[in-house]
Amino acid sequence: MPKVLFINGPNLNMLGIREKEFYGDRTLEDINAGLRSMAENEGVEVEFFQSNHEGELVDRIQQAYQNTDCIVINPGAFTHYSIAIYDALKTVKIPVIEVHLSNIYAREIFRSKSLISPLAAGGIFGFGPMGYQMALHAACQLLAQG
Repeated sequence: MPKVLFINGPNLNMLGIREKEFYGDRTLEDINAGLRSMAENEGVEVEFFQSNHEGELVDRIQQAYQNTDCIVINPGAFTHYSIAIYDALKTVKIPVIEVHLSNIYAREIFRSKSLISPLAAGGIFGFGPMGYQMALHAACQLLAQG
């Protein structure tokens, strides 16, 4: 069964509490529960990882090497400056889909630069929690294409 790893960066554990005007009122666990159900219907295995620590995210990306078919990542603030996460994703050579709840290109100027986008097969921005579902659908399509 193909495996899709969802990686979430800093402060995404605070969904449902933080800046509801940007991120809504659903928690990360709510989003993950919906993805579990969707994955079951799609015939893929999903795994979820969240950390507020850059090194832990790098470690998890490296652990995905040779046992994960696609990574869906919302690196949070690390999107804009983590060369370490960029390097880890580049090294493992696993297809990547970048997802953000808010439209990072319509917010503060410092959010408009993504270090991850050049490595990603594609990105989904600004659709709230539905963006994760869109990313899982895209991952399934990528995997079906081989």
